[in-house]
Amino acid sequence: MAERLVVLSDMWGAKKGLWITSYLGYLQQYFDIVFYDIGKLSDVNLISNSADDLYEAFTKGGLNTATAQLLIKEREESHYLTFCAGGTVAWNAALSGLPMKSLTAISPLNLHLLKEKPDCKINLLYGEYQEDKPSPEWLSEMDVNMEIMPRFGRELYSDDSIIQKVCMNLLDSLLKNRLSFKKRPLVS
Repeated sequence: MAERLVVLSDMWGAKKGLWITSYLGYLQQYFDIVFYDIGKLSDVNLISNSADDLYEAFTKGGLNTATAQLLIKEREESHYLTFCAGGTVAWNAALSGLPMKSLTAISPLNLHLLKEKPDCKINLLYGEYQEDKPSPEWLSEMDVNMEIMPRFGRELYSDDSIIQKVCMNLLDSLLKNRLSFKKRPLVS
């Protein structure tokens, strides 16, 4: 039986998310994937296509709506792969009781402002030029893994090299978990 992977988009959702199909293409043969469009979960409907307007609507209610919707929709313990706002939604939902095996969050928004972390394995990936990266002190205090990709900004997750890296890391982690399970001694 395949492990379950919940994928949460960025704030733009499917509107500007053709890159998401690359992740799904790589991972669908190894995981049972469930995809959520954060734009739809947050119920943020804008006439403007401005990133600033979208961010403002997301932080002034959209985040809470998306978190509540995810808590209603997801009850099964799963791995999470998230992008930008999706990472923040998953983090907050996990703190509110969402069962989570692991969280891989690419460029999550505003995590450095939070004081608690989910009780699961967490891997964060940020671009070097992203302004709201957590500080080394925050990472140490929260005991979270973070990698910074040189020469990338916030939307690094749409780059082919990052897509391959993230997918390979997830598959490697899946393989290690399966092998460690198989290596356990038999009880007689």
